[in-house]
Amino acid sequence: MKKICDLIEKVNLDIDILGLTDDSRKVKDGYLFVATKGFNEDHYLYIDDAIKRGAAFVVSDREISKKDFPHFIVEKNINDFYIECCRRFYDIDLKEFKFLGITGTDGKTTTASIIQQLLGWAYIGTNGVLVNNQEFVTDNTTPVVEELYRCLHLIKENGCKNVVMEVSSEALLHKRLKGFNFEAVGFTNITEDHLNVHKTLENYRNCKFSLVDYLKDEGKCFINGDCENCQLLKCKNLVSYGFDTNNDYVISNVKEMSNFVKFTIEYKNGSYEIESPLFGNYNVYNVTLAFLICLSTGIKAEELIKRIKELKPIKGRREYLDFGQDFTLILDYAHTYNGIKNLVESCKNYENIIVVTGAAGGREKEKRRLIGKFLLENTNMTIFTMDDPRFESVDEIIDDMLQDTNKTNFLRIVDRKKAIEKAFLLADKNTVVLVIGKGRDNYMAIEDKKVAYSDYGVIKEILQGSNK
Repeated sequence: MKKICDLIEKVNLDIDILGLTDDSRKVKDGYLFVATKGFNEDHYLYIDDAIKRGAAFVVSDREISKKDFPHFIVEKNINDFYIECCRRFYDIDLKEFKFLGITGTDGKTTTASIIQQLLGWAYIGTNGVLVNNQEFVTDNTTPVVEELYRCLHLIKENGCKNVVMEVSSEALLHKRLKGFNFEAVGFTNITEDHLNVHKTLENYRNCKFSLVDYLKDEGKCFINGDCENCQLLKCKNLVSYGFDTNNDYVISNVKEMSNFVKFTIEYKNGSYEIESPLFGNYNVYNVTLAFLICLSTGIKAEELIKRIKELKPIKGRREYLDFGQDFTLILDYAHTYNGIKNLVESCKNYENIIVVTGAAGGREKEKRRLIGKFLLENTNMTIFTMDDPRFESVDEIIDDMLQDTNKTNFLRIVDRKKAIEKAFLLADKNTVVLVIGKGRDNYMAIEDKKVAYSDYGVIKEILQGSNK
């Protein structure tokens, strides 16, 4: 709780503020409501709703029509003002923290989670907040402004001020990171995604590139040098990694053993021999990026190599689940064309590949047919089902995924639980079942609601009693 006069210097009122938000739906009695202005949403339109819900004070960038509400001021630079209010409410001085930032289309969660394990720093990202072995749920990859500062307050209260963050393109677009300074940043890759927001690949790429604007002068920027889009980034202290021999750090000699992957990272003065329990070439990239960023913080290579051997699986990212079933089962968040392609191609050693997947509603439709075509040409069976349909018809989404193929090795089962059950019935000991698209999400986005749902929970419920 704060006094309004502590949050807004020019207001000389002794009003208790119990919380703050720019989302009128989250307003409760005693809240400060700040009517921020986004690209597609003007929260000024929801001031009356905020007042009805109990707002104690309102700030907007223009006069309000509700003349009988006295606790109100106009602030022209409303978005910057809101960030400052959040800092004051949660007692956050960004200069007290150290930040590492990871962005890219695929691999953000895995790479950031690896860094969290290797360094023991706090984590903010798709899998929520992790600090001192405690986990907390968040709504976005990079939380919205108020939630972001609430997360930092939580981390600070747990005695930690070192944070590795996943940084989304939308967070950069909406400038949620104003005032942040990163010790180092890393780019996993950039392929087409979120074009419903950014409209063009160029816009999306440039938005991602803006992460370097938040990098400290002496901070290093690590890019996947094998990615054509990443190659377009120009900044100082740029370090590239990848399989191509033109990179600063060159990956070579990848060998998949029974329980781990061995590979070499070569550089001009020597090489590092790495053993990782995370399989797939895409995880070789992720581990390499995490290793290089951790090296930049001053940890010795020998210690990092030792810690990489002991990495734990990343929840919802190529997560092997064993409930006593006689087939291999992998839970994964893969939802982009590139992410799905990498995952499926890494499972080619199995005789039978069965995939359960869908496509999110309200997102770019162009990728649906590409994903559907690839899956039917590279798996034995794909079961198309619901995946955050929002306001779209699940059947119409599936139709989009099937429009470029005449293949018949698929089933259409809208109910996701029934789709997963069917996949398990079709599987035998030579099968890998990939349940993909939602990872460890705990909801299904239907219309404008988040309905409680978990792939992990459904899988556990189906298999724990059956021991198929």
